Amino acid sequence: MEEKYTFAVEIYAPDIEPRIRHPKIFEAFDELSAGEALQLVNDHDPRPLHYQFMMEREGTFVWEYIEQGPALWKVAISKK
Repeated sequence: MEEKYTFAVEIYAPDIEPRIRHPKIFEAFDELSAGEALQLVNDHDPRPLHYQFMMEREGTFVWEYIEQGPALWKVAISKK
């Protein structure tokens, strides 16, 4: 499969303490330049994070699933 993205950052969410996980992901996203993407790797569907992005960063990102379980979920989050 051809890679569609070159990731500026890769985040393996299970390694981050739960209470600071979302803030760390938002911090990494905010540091991206327009056109850059981060790859989020998680052990469950990060749908709640997607909803949070829709509320807090509306119109500034593109969310695309690369892999959808059952063991790992990978998401490309690009900055517009």
